[in-house]
Amino acid sequence: MGTESTSKRLLALLALLQTRRDWRSGELAARLEVSERTVRRDVERLRDLGYPVDSVSGPYGGYRLQAGTAMPPLLLEDEEAVAIAVGLRAATSAGVAGIEETAVRAMVKLEQVLPAHLRGRIQAVGRATSTLPSAGPRVDPELLTVVAAACRDHEPLRFDYTDRNGVDARREVEPHAVANIGRRWYLLAWDRRRDDWRTFRLDRMSRPWPGGAPFTPREIPGGDAAGYIATHRSSGGPVYEADVTVHMPAHELAGRDVWGAIEPIDATRCRFRTTDHNLDWLAVRVGLLPAEFEVHGPPELAEHMAAMAGRWRRAVGGT
Repeated sequence: MGTESTSKRLLALLALLQTRRDWRSGELAARLEVSERTVRRDVERLRDLGYPVDSVSGPYGGYRLQAGTAMPPLLLEDEEAVAIAVGLRAATSAGVAGIEETAVRAMVKLEQVLPAHLRGRIQAVGRATSTLPSAGPRVDPELLTVVAAACRDHEPLRFDYTDRNGVDARREVEPHAVANIGRRWYLLAWDRRRDDWRTFRLDRMSRPWPGGAPFTPREIPGGDAAGYIATHRSSGGPVYEADVTVHMPAHELAGRDVWGAIEPIDATRCRFRTTDHNLDWLAVRVGLLPAEFEVHGPPELAEHMAAMAGRWRRAVGGT
């Protein structure tokens, strides 16, 4: 096999090791479509290049990319570098305490080591986009990191939690996903004591402690963590559920960035339902649907959208 093919395989192996804590040798071989013997040789090549790959003992054997160690320069594909740069720019308004300055420093470092053609693409993105600072509660970045790692590694998580009524309790959950929705950070998890799905605001969490045997991930209702959180998050006050007919096939609407439940009506229409405690946010979410629609309820939403439409018409000189 040629040197170019070997180099591409090494990059693919390194990318896999960076996405998960532990990998069985057989899993890596299957992903790379090579033998386990080739995987062992490639791991040794990575070690020779300075990448700290540990062997994992056990009945099947495997490998782990060592954490907390100085790493050789990270190799990124063009699309990956652009994605990271866009993410760092978005982080300046992500609602994570102290992350704005950190993201800017990381952005400067990234642009310094990128090829000229990539620097130009990223700078163009920066000039053409802008973000508003988050008006929501701030989240400790270390807490966010711990929770996200527990989701990634399927580790049970314990933490202290203050609910909307000010009641403190120790929670034990199986964390599945973290999402930033409506200016707040949320965790979607299976609550072991309540034997049901729950959402938790990260700004109300403290002392997160992952530990215990890894759990088997459950199927998230609807298959969309962000959509489930947006529909079921709780912040007190009445909950309004929008009931809307959208003039778009259900499969097309499902492929768009919408938060809510979608049910087909016929070949050209679907039913869209979504909830929120805030009528402003609910009205805007429905108003951004990418097709013609009719609002069937609740009456408060229809009245709110009519009032907003009047303000918008007057804002552009309409009557």
